[in-house]
Amino acid sequence: MTSQPAVTQSLGPFGVTPRTLMAWRLLSAAMLLVMGGIHLYLVFDGVGGQLGVLFLLNTVGALVLAIGVIVLSGRLLSLATVLSLLFMVGTLLALVLALTVGLFGIHEVLSFKLVTTTLVVESIGSIILAITVAMVFRSRQAP
Repeated sequence: MTSQPAVTQSLGPFGVTPRTLMAWRLLSAAMLLVMGGIHLYLVFDGVGGQLGVLFLLNTVGALVLAIGVIVLSGRLLSLATVLSLLFMVGTLLALVLALTVGLFGIHEVLSFKLVTTTLVVESIGSIILAITVAMVFRSRQAP
């Protein structure tokens, strides 16, 4: 009689389970949707002009990337997660620039509606997406 450890779930390369990876993908998609939802809310709340158009584009981009992070696999998943990370970091950087030196003639203040919330969401989202990107690339590497 041999004693072998019971395998409850097959581990991918480097110990990334499919279930863990999907949980991080769902969390990443949720952060993208929250970010896009904030921008859509601001458009409906009265932000218009050039900034309103940019916010709508942000909403559409966040939705497309969130869907991609969930449904794609293989190389396309790697591409979707990297693009999502760049998108989130770029959106955060745009807000920071608008708060400090201005961006496209737009100068933002911390007291404006949802600015602080957006800073928190996009910062946490960037961290989550960075972890997801690392996990996706680790799961694709051969042992």
